[in-house]
Amino acid sequence: MTTTYALDPSALLSDFYISFWIPTAVLAAALAIKLPSIIRLWRDPLLRAVGGLLLLACGVFVFCSPSTIAQVNRLVGVPNISAPWCYSLLTAFCGSCLLLIIAWRNGLSDRNAATRRAMRWLVSVYSGVIVALWVLFALADAPVERLRDLDTYYANTPFMREEIVLYLLAHTVAVLITSRLIWNWVRTDGLDAWLRWGLKLLGAGYVVNLVFDGAKITAVVARWTGNDLDWLSTDLAPPVAAVSAILIAVGFILPHAGQYLHDRWRVRLAHRELRPLYLLMRTVSGNRLPFVLRATPELRLIRRETFIRDVLLPLARHIDEGLRRRAYDRGIALGFNPARSRALAAAVAIQDAVEAKRRAPDSEGTGDPDTTELLREIGAVSRALRRPDLLEAVRDGTAESQSMASTSR
Repeated sequence: MTTTYALDPSALLSDFYISFWIPTAVLAAALAIKLPSIIRLWRDPLLRAVGGLLLLACGVFVFCSPSTIAQVNRLVGVPNISAPWCYSLLTAFCGSCLLLIIAWRNGLSDRNAATRRAMRWLVSVYSGVIVALWVLFALADAPVERLRDLDTYYANTPFMREEIVLYLLAHTVAVLITSRLIWNWVRTDGLDAWLRWGLKLLGAGYVVNLVFDGAKITAVVARWTGNDLDWLSTDLAPPVAAVSAILIAVGFILPHAGQYLHDRWRVRLAHRELRPLYLLMRTVSGNRLPFVLRATPELRLIRRETFIRDVLLPLARHIDEGLRRRAYDRGIALGFNPARSRALAAAVAIQDAVEAKRRAPDSEGTGDPDTTELLREIGAVSRALRRPDLLEAVRDGTAESQSMASTSR
């Protein structure tokens, strides 16, 4: 005998509950990451708009949390007063997102009359929606406090029904337009890689938002037809909204944070790559750079570059240009490209110059080389010093060619 158990979607989703404080924390972290740039570049209206948008998004999740809803209702003394307040925050957030995407893509310096007209129209429409939400709540009779299922509980109540439909319609329209604008933008050429990935996450967040709208609208329409699909609104929509908020927050911070981390990694890598040449120059000068605890990676890189060039400039008078040319030719013969051959040849010539300086420390040198390229390519020369096997192969070839030349003479 086989027993079949029906699956209860609401029971399954109750185990997948995401606290409203999780997306709030992610949004707050996004705001904290953006805050230094906002303060430093306060005159940039786009940065201020992003900061305001993230703050507004935090407000949405703080005030839409059931615990906060109950506290606001008790504080004001009006049952369900949190409903128009939360709906207004959500509507303002959606309208602000749409405005920001338009301004971000077109640039605030764009004087296109159609763009300015569209932005003014959006501000007017969404401001009117917020006013209408409060008017409809004032006209409605909603005495029973509902913390999680207000949308479906009052789906058939006059004026509350219209208020619920109005905020869901305004939210859906804004999400559809914003999502379309973002995905059109993603497909354009010439975007920075970090910006493209940020836009993709933003687009994914708004697509997930459409699932939120679909769940809410389906549950409300089901109430109109005498059915009960409340679990879509109470159990599915909240975690979907949380996931959407996380994606949107990461999408906003990724272009900034990603570029910042990339630049830091590039600076640290350049500093590390200069270490072999720096250590070699220390043997010449007998000095080392003092350690500064609070020095930034950029400052440490500049100081290392400066130290290398300061030592390399007088050392260049000891460089044997004939050895350098032979080493370059040998590098080409071994199959290296010209840039790699130049770096290997310069590394061999510098090592030889260091040995010459060590044998005659009081000598000023007799050469007069053109150091422009040498000083510019210190990174490539330092990387060449990491391959002593290749340097030895180039050096052996130059020694062999020099010996042959001496024999022929």
